[in-house]
Amino acid sequence: MRLEDIMTRRLETISAHASVYEAIERMVDKRIRSLLVVADGPVETDGVVTARDVVFKVLAKGLNPHNVRVGEIAGRPLRCVDKDQTVEAVAAVMEEANVARVFVCDEGRVVGVVALMDIMQANLVARAKNSHA
Repeated sequence: MRLEDIMTRRLETISAHASVYEAIERMVDKRIRSLLVVADGPVETDGVVTARDVVFKVLAKGLNPHNVRVGEIAGRPLRCVDKDQTVEAVAAVMEEANVARVFVCDEGRVVGVVALMDIMQANLVARAKNSHA
């Protein structure tokens, strides 16, 4: 199974200067669990902010999400895997790092994201196809 076949190519981004409240709104509106954080400057990406970051680093601490910037809680460095890696290798990376998603890179550029659910779904579909063959 190829990583390119299961990755999500459409990446939702947010500025490092945006409020966590804006990140919450975007994640809820798009029904997603993470946003790629972009910085103003030469670096294209500046990390990732996840629903987990929002809950544990802001809400559980009683902080006002309007007053906290995304860049303050973004996970860094961005965990990237090469687009040519196998799904099995990526799953091993995710297990070792204890993360639910990794970004897919091609020549240093982020081109997609793969989450645990993507791997499970692709595996389930492949098994169903094989059992009906």
